[in-house]
Amino acid sequence: MIGLFIFQPSRDSQGRGVSSWQPCMEAAMNEHDGVVHRDPEILGGTPVFVGTRVPVKILFDYLEAGDSLEVFLDQFPSVSREQAVALLERAREVLTADESAA
Repeated sequence: MIGLFIFQPSRDSQGRGVSSWQPCMEAAMNEHDGVVHRDPEILGGTPVFVGTRVPVKILFDYLEAGDSLEVFLDQFPSVSREQAVALLERAREVLTADESAA
């Protein structure tokens, strides 16, 4: 499986442009928001949707494969539409953060 990563340009201490990659899911997650939870006792600490054992990565895998949000939600009924949309909105915010700062 291919992970979802974002490219985040930044500046070093001398103002030169440097690059770093970081997982989008990590950047988009806030584990205290009722959307994503990480617990070492649940799937070895893999981030899951709160109240489920569904890894958040599966949502990105479905979308990457060309499936719709509806298909994902049908396959994982324990994940609410609100949770999935909140995660996607947060990922969008991370991806577009540099645009709003420019």
